[in-house]
Amino acid sequence: MSERDTDVKQKLTELGVSKTRAEGALELDAILQVWRRRVLKRELGVRAVSELGLPIEMPQLDALFAVWAPANEFGEGPRGETTVGTIATRLGIDPSRASRLASELIRKGLVERGVSQQDARRATLKVTPDGDRIVQAVRTFKFVALGHFLKGWSEAEIATFIPMLEQFAAWSDAPDDPSGRVACEINALRESLVDLASEREDRR
Repeated sequence: MSERDTDVKQKLTELGVSKTRAEGALELDAILQVWRRRVLKRELGVRAVSELGLPIEMPQLDALFAVWAPANEFGEGPRGETTVGTIATRLGIDPSRASRLASELIRKGLVERGVSQQDARRATLKVTPDGDRIVQAVRTFKFVALGHFLKGWSEAEIATFIPMLEQFAAWSDAPDDPSGRVACEINALRESLVDLASEREDRR
């Protein structure tokens, strides 16, 4: 570990975090930062679009998947009708952005509009056969690559890793420290930076 991490590890020790767990937190953060940069670059998705020669851009592909709604991504529950609002919710984007993406997919012939059975004033969205072919191809590409990678893992490793990853994925949603020590530490950090906020206000 870098000498610059000493203060952080010391602070974790003061909060009751063991040395081993503190070092583990730093190692996990390093792995996650590298992973985040690779995810932001959309390496696998870009490869799929390029190597399969697909006439679609990544944001459009995301929206197409949101309409197709793979169960492993969006859950097994009843689907109901898919609308522009559904795309916005599933992708966590602004409705206006979702509307533009839906229009682009419709122009490409990958999604088609329908009329809601619940409200005739509302338009629904459905993946066309060509859109379905693209989704199926990209999913196959992804799972062939992932399945090939996992061939080097034992069944025990997979059985251990998946539930632990699910547990870890919720770390940022974990309940607050009941002792209040974490909140106190964050407040102290905020107070130590007050002068920076004041200087920024003075420059305006």
